[in-house]
Amino acid sequence: PARGAEFTRTEDVIYGRKLGVALTMDVLRPAAANGYGLVFMVSGGWYSSHDAINPGYFAPFLDRGYTVFAVVHGSQPKFTVPEILDDVNRAVRFIRHRATSYGVKPEALGVMGASAGGHLSLMLGTKGRPGNPEAKDPIDRETSAVAAVACFFPPTDFLNYGQPGEDAVGVGTLKDFKAAFGRRSDTAEGRQDLGREISPVYYVSSNLPPTLIIHGDADKLVPIQQAELFVEKAKSVGATARLIIKPGATHGWPDLNKDLELLADWFDQYLRHLPAK
Repeated sequence: PARGAEFTRTEDVIYGRKLGVALTMDVLRPAAANGYGLVFMVSGGWYSSHDAINPGYFAPFLDRGYTVFAVVHGSQPKFTVPEILDDVNRAVRFIRHRATSYGVKPEALGVMGASAGGHLSLMLGTKGRPGNPEAKDPIDRETSAVAAVACFFPPTDFLNYGQPGEDAVGVGTLKDFKAAFGRRSDTAEGRQDLGREISPVYYVSSNLPPTLIIHGDADKLVPIQQAELFVEKAKSVGATARLIIKPGATHGWPDLNKDLELLADWFDQYLRHLPAK
């Protein structure tokens, strides 16, 4: 990392298996750990690759002592968003189950990501699920709920995408991502059903963990209206949510890495409960 925090990186930790394939994450542990863990969704367009893990990107978090879990999920076109959601829920359960060995508090995990990774982060924030007490695998008995969320430009409502009634479930703006939505996106009825199932805005409740979204107001791929809808809904039910708007910014911006400090501030305040900066 730029500022030189010492850390160890353990690559390809297997958190699950499906269809004979291993699901993996990298664990980055700073030498001066603060006892808190952040789960990073390695995802762009619901495509995930170990090669996309850049330890330098995590410098603002490692420097403050956070242990970072960089989660790689099954990618589209092979896997659909609902299947990907199963992967990331499994990842959180795995981290919670092993929290003591990683030196992090199991009840205080944060989640973060950008774009599709932001969407997955919000789905964990809104729909982190209780474990199954009857499960044979002890990992599946753990909850996948998280305690704080911070993300960049996430889709939040695929059925009202940019404007009311605009369907983007593998069509319209997101037609190039059709594979991620699978066969259910072939019909209007299927898209309505799936769109509701995978849009985090429909699962916002008063117990939403504190959520930060940073979004550019010139984003053509994920309209800023997506962030506005989500934060407005969260505030309407009394949850803690904040939207930081980047004027003129599109889907990503040159100095985005500087804004990672804002995510770290959010986790300091709402995960570690340190005074706000």
